[in-house]
Amino acid sequence: MTIYRIAGVAALVALCGGAVAASPLKLKPADPQPQSVSAGLAVEYAFPSDVKSLRDAYIALGMGAKPGEPLADMNYLSSQSNPSALTSGQETMVAARIKGYLRFDAPGTYTLETYSNDGLELSIGGSEVAKVDKKRGCDPIGAVEVSVPQAGWYELEALYWQRKGGSCLMMEWAEQGGELKTVPTAAFGRN
Repeated sequence: MTIYRIAGVAALVALCGGAVAASPLKLKPADPQPQSVSAGLAVEYAFPSDVKSLRDAYIALGMGAKPGEPLADMNYLSSQSNPSALTSGQETMVAARIKGYLRFDAPGTYTLETYSNDGLELSIGGSEVAKVDKKRGCDPIGAVEVSVPQAGWYELEALYWQRKGGSCLMMEWAEQGGELKTVPTAAFGRN
């Protein structure tokens, strides 16, 4: 009988733990809200001789980051006609630090999905919404729900790395109950 009680308590704890983990991440609006925002996201690049992790990217950027052409948005997929990782002008061995804002036009609960090839650590409004630190194809990182308390701009920061062959960095969103779609270019801004 004791074993059944222990198993029942363990199941209840696991169920409650899952419910807590499933609650939306609470985003904090930028404070103060930026008054003048340019289109796109600011990006700095470094080109190490090899990069296999977020740590490698962080070190490379610390040793010699150079400003790059701003990103229009987060909808980049390399192709034969444009093999570069993001706006770097280079196909492989790229580290990038991305900063700016994401604008939500209404409060509510949103689902965010991010795709990357290779590694990415992304935070919005002070909450980590995506993290992967391995060589991979352009695959989803995992949808997360976020709670947006008010319409406005939310700080966006990302650390990205691309090692070899093909690259992508893409983001989709949906309002609660809606279908995921590409985050529009107009939703991104920078100082």
